[in-house]
Amino acid sequence: MIGNYLIGLREGLEAVLIVVLLIAYLTKTNRRHLLPRIYAGVGVAVAVSLGFGALLTFGPKGLTFQAQEIIGGTLSILAAGLVTWMIFWMAKTSKTLNKNLQHQVDQAADGSAWGLVVVGALSVGREGLETALFIWAAARTSEDTWEPLLGAGLGIATAILLGVLLHRGIVKIQLSKFFAYTGVLLVIVAAGVLAYGVHDLQEAGVLPGINTLAFDLSAQLPPSGVAATLLQGIFNFTPAMTVLQVAAWAAYIVPVMFFYLRALRTGKQGAKPAPTPAQPRTQAPDNA
Repeated sequence: MIGNYLIGLREGLEAVLIVVLLIAYLTKTNRRHLLPRIYAGVGVAVAVSLGFGALLTFGPKGLTFQAQEIIGGTLSILAAGLVTWMIFWMAKTSKTLNKNLQHQVDQAADGSAWGLVVVGALSVGREGLETALFIWAAARTSEDTWEPLLGAGLGIATAILLGVLLHRGIVKIQLSKFFAYTGVLLVIVAAGVLAYGVHDLQEAGVLPGINTLAFDLSAQLPPSGVAATLLQGIFNFTPAMTVLQVAAWAAYIVPVMFFYLRALRTGKQGAKPAPTPAQPRTQAPDNA
């Protein structure tokens, strides 16, 4: 549940932050009459995301077990890839996000009436679709389907509350640090979702090695126990994992974590103010 709460909070705050920036810019430029278009776009994005989540949840019900595992495994791997792209995208563009949104708003405001609706829908819809896919992939690893949904819902609700408080200027948080820390945790969560996707494909017979276990800690960590439930809920770690699962987990987390931490360090170095150049010393004129 904690892992899904983190997903909902992180993705929700990204979407809410974009909406807050759009509203603030329109208000600041005396174009409040265009706000309903932003709200309409957000409404479209929410509806599409909910529809996508419902399709993922109820669509595969009539398929065979093998087909369900193939679809589930493929989408789990896709979810891990999307989240990976998202955290690197945010690490790269967070400093210029405000300017990019202002440019999009200016172009849309000068165009057709649907322009700002599209801006709002696309800005929020990307995070909504990513959240629906990732939460669905995480929910498949849980025995209680409602627990991941509850965790994600609470995370999104927290993000909306923070967005309202930010818009009113009541709270100020260092978004760069928030996204940096949650990005590290999401890399670990995505690695677990990737490993679970590999397990689904193994169960479907697409990948080999379903009976070749790397370890089996079921005796020390009963699958129904509190510790195993927490590890599975947060990191998608199961007491018994195949060799291919562990290999996929390691092959993902080592390079992705390395490049992500390097991207964070590069961003911090780039944010440092340039040193003041030393003033050249004035040479005394030669006495000829």
